[in-house]
Amino acid sequence: MLHRFQRASLAPDGFSVGSVQIANGRVQIRLRPRSIAGLCPDCGRPSRRVQSRYLRRPADLPLCGRRVELIIEARRFWCDTVLCGRRIFCERFDDAVLASYGRRTQRLETIVHHLGLALGGRPAAAFSERLMIPVSNDTLLRVVRRRTVERTDKLSVIGIDDFAFRRGQTYGTIICDLERRQPITLLPDRTPDTSRAWLTKHPSISIVARDRGGGYGEAIAKALPDADQVADRWHLMENSSRAFLDAIGKSMRQIRQAVGSKVVDPKLLTYAGRLQYEGYLRRQETNEAIWELKKKGTSIWQIVRQTGHSRKLVRDVLRGQRLDVFRTKPSIMDSWLPWLNSRWDEGARNASALWREMKAKGFPGQRGIVSQWAQRRRLAEKAGQSGIARTPSARVIARLMTAARDDLAKSEAILVAAIEVNVPELASARKIIGNFQSMIRSKSALNLNSWLETAKNSLVSSFAGGVEKDVDAVRNAIISPWSNGQTEGQITRLKLIKRQMYGRAKLDLLQARLIGPT
Repeated sequence: MLHRFQRASLAPDGFSVGSVQIANGRVQIRLRPRSIAGLCPDCGRPSRRVQSRYLRRPADLPLCGRRVELIIEARRFWCDTVLCGRRIFCERFDDAVLASYGRRTQRLETIVHHLGLALGGRPAAAFSERLMIPVSNDTLLRVVRRRTVERTDKLSVIGIDDFAFRRGQTYGTIICDLERRQPITLLPDRTPDTSRAWLTKHPSISIVARDRGGGYGEAIAKALPDADQVADRWHLMENSSRAFLDAIGKSMRQIRQAVGSKVVDPKLLTYAGRLQYEGYLRRQETNEAIWELKKKGTSIWQIVRQTGHSRKLVRDVLRGQRLDVFRTKPSIMDSWLPWLNSRWDEGARNASALWREMKAKGFPGQRGIVSQWAQRRRLAEKAGQSGIARTPSARVIARLMTAARDDLAKSEAILVAAIEVNVPELASARKIIGNFQSMIRSKSALNLNSWLETAKNSLVSSFAGGVEKDVDAVRNAIISPWSNGQTEGQITRLKLIKRQMYGRAKLDLLQARLIGPT
C-alpha cells in the first residue's frame, strides 16, 4: 500500500506548513502559527489585533542529508488592556517547541545538548558538521551549561570523596546519591568547612559512605551528628595489605638472616646484581643519616629541610621500607622455575638447551633470560647456597606468605617456612591481617574489639591505631550493605570527562557534563 507523504509532519506542534522548497543546498519550510491570538507577557490577556509581522529563521532537524531552515511568519500584537504598561508585544510560542529568541527548535536543541554532554566542545562540533547540524564548540558548551538542572531530590544515603583537578595540588569533592546511583554535586575544594556547609543544608541524610582520609569524618560529625558514617571497604582491604607489606619491610634484616643471605659477596654476583648491591650500599648511607637525625628527636619536616630528601623518602626510611638489597620484579620466568629447578637437579646445565626445551613447550622469552638464571644458579651453588641466590623483595615475600601452600614451589615453600620459624612476629602479623580481612568478607564485626587488642601489640600496630580512631565507621563498613564503591566509579567517569575537555574543565562545566545526562 502506498502512503502519501504529509507535509504537516514537517512542522512542529502549533504550526502549519505554507510551502517547502530547496534553495542553496538546504530545505526551507515556511510555517504559520495556528493560533489566532497572542498572550501579552505582562498582563497575560489575549489579543487578536495584529500590529505587524516579521520573520524568524530557526534551524530544525536535518532532512534527507540537507540542513533545514524554518521560516516562521511571526506577528506583533497590540495590547488593549488599559492598565498594562506594554503596548506592543511579539508573539511567543510554546517553550517546548521554540523558545524566545531561540535560533534552534527545542528538538534540535536537545540533540545539540546531548552531543555536548557526550563529546564535549570540539569533537562534538566536528561530529555535528557531519550530521548537517553546524554548531560551534563554544555554542555547544553554552548549551550544556544553560541546560544544567540542579537536583532537589530528598537524600538519605550519600557517598563523598575527593578528586583531583590537578594531582598533588588542587582537589575538589564529589557527592553521590547511593540509592539512585547518581552524582549530585561537585564542590570546589575538599576542606571540611565546605563539606560541612553543604551537609548542613541536607538534614535528611542518615548514612554517609566516605574514605578514611581527609577531613570528611569531622565535617560529617559536626553537620550531621546523628548520621552513620561508613568507611570504604576496598580501602580497608588495601590499607590492611599495605600494613602487612610495611611489616615485611621493617623485618627485612631478620628475613635475610633467616634465609642465610645476611652477608653478600660482590664477587659472586652478576653484573646487574653488583649494580643493585652498590645502590643498596648508597641507600644504607642515606638511611643511617636519616635515622641519626631521628634519634636526636628531629621531626620529619626538619629532616627534609636538612637533608634535601623528599618527604616520601624520609617516611619510607623511618617505616623500614628501604631495606631490600635487590629489587626483584615479577618475571615471565616465575612460572617456569619449578620445571627449571627439576631439570637442573637432573643434570641439565646447558642454558641454551634448556631454553630450546622451554621454547618447544611455549616459553615466550629469549635465550638471555635463561642464561642469566643459569649463571645465578651456578654462583649460588659456588657460594654454598642451596637454591636461594638472594632474598626476594618485600612485595614478593608478601605474595608468598599470603598464597596457599599448595600453590608454592618447593623452594618458595622452604623460604616461607624459614621466615615463619625465625621471624614469628611476621607470621603473627599475617594471621592478624588475615583475620581482619575475613571479618570484612564474612560481614561480621563481633570480634573487632578483641582483634584491636591483639593487633595493637603486633607489627601492624599503626594500622590498628588508625582503625581504633575510626572504629564506628569501620564497624559500619563491615556490617553495612553500603560502601563508597559507587562514588569511586563516578570519580573514574569524572576523570574521563575532565581529560576530554583538556584545560576547559572548570567546575560548572564538569558538573554539567557529569550530572546532566543522569
